[in-house]
Amino acid sequence: MRVLITTVTAGGGHLAAAAALEEAWRALRPGDLVEKVDVLKFSSSLKRKVHAEGYVKLVEHVPELWGLVFKKTDDPKLARWFSRVKRAFPSASRTRFNRYLKQFKADVVLCTHYLPLETLGKAKADGSKAKPRSTAAGKRRKKDRGPLIVTVVTDFEAHALWMDGCVDLYCVAAEETKARLVARGAVAENIVATGIPISGRFSAKLDAPAIRRTLGLRDDLPVILVLSGGFGMGPVAEILTELDKVPRPFQTLVVAGRNEELRRELAGQDRKHPTHVLGFAKNMHELMGVADLIISKPGGLTSSEALAMGKPLLILNPIPGQEAANSDFLLERGAAAKINRVEDLPFRLDQLLGTDKLSEMASAARRLGRPEAGRNICAAAVERFLGD
Repeated sequence: MRVLITTVTAGGGHLAAAAALEEAWRALRPGDLVEKVDVLKFSSSLKRKVHAEGYVKLVEHVPELWGLVFKKTDDPKLARWFSRVKRAFPSASRTRFNRYLKQFKADVVLCTHYLPLETLGKAKADGSKAKPRSTAAGKRRKKDRGPLIVTVVTDFEAHALWMDGCVDLYCVAAEETKARLVARGAVAENIVATGIPISGRFSAKLDAPAIRRTLGLRDDLPVILVLSGGFGMGPVAEILTELDKVPRPFQTLVVAGRNEELRRELAGQDRKHPTHVLGFAKNMHELMGVADLIISKPGGLTSSEALAMGKPLLILNPIPGQEAANSDFLLERGAAAKINRVEDLPFRLDQLLGTDKLSEMASAARRLGRPEAGRNICAAAVERFLGD
């Protein structure tokens, strides 16, 4: 089989999901040809910059505006109209991507962002007369189907832009996500609640004491992991200032992401509690593995990684839109607590540390975790492809 994984550089979650799917497919079917592509490579440098940096700047500086855009565009009818309009006009980037699709001749296309769907839908319609290829099982897809297109939703709520008539299979975070798509007109048989794909590292057995020693952590203190996201966003400095006000003893791990200026600033400050400041971390599974509580924005991938490891989340002021929806999902199921202002952190943290409430949150997170989501998505795609 020839498998194409499409993604977009717009925040780190879509890229991480694509990497997890590539890892999972190669493990499940090592003989297949798998290729991963960021569709922005077919766009102009200006468009790449807008997509790569625009979202980050928007949610960092004017999150309310992002929330308004998210809400106004979350309408299936509007999304379908917008898609038809875009497909009606020529696009150099879409032409280049379409040329790539014809050259690669994929059997299955996995999408971890909705942007590729506008090109895939047009290519599927234009290629309805293409000659079908034999699969490894000796079966053939119908002449008017083209490649199997799988949308992999990377949040706990599916925005309307994820929906497109060209999609053969939706893989979503939970049954509640599936119900939302069905309510909006999607066919239930074409939706599978697989979980959000994460790296297999988050299901590996860890030697926590050894990791603590490597990181220079004490064995007698709980660990709070503070995440700023891959781009070093969020009020991390303010969080650490408020943590100094907590009387209960603990130690802190801080991940500043790719924000080297933030890392240097935080590393040069004295703290009441033992604090270890890291830059971009490739061993997030180990950091989460030794944490007792994670303070983070509720991105779909970060939340899924924490749930897979049974780690409770303390959510701080989620941005309107998908983070607010993810936050609601986690809060309703008892896997997270939320504060709306950073100055509330000392009181809430003192209430959680060393209490049964924290253990209950960890148990709820463990029940929600889907560490095998990547493999389940790949298996569902293979089953659907060979069954068509």
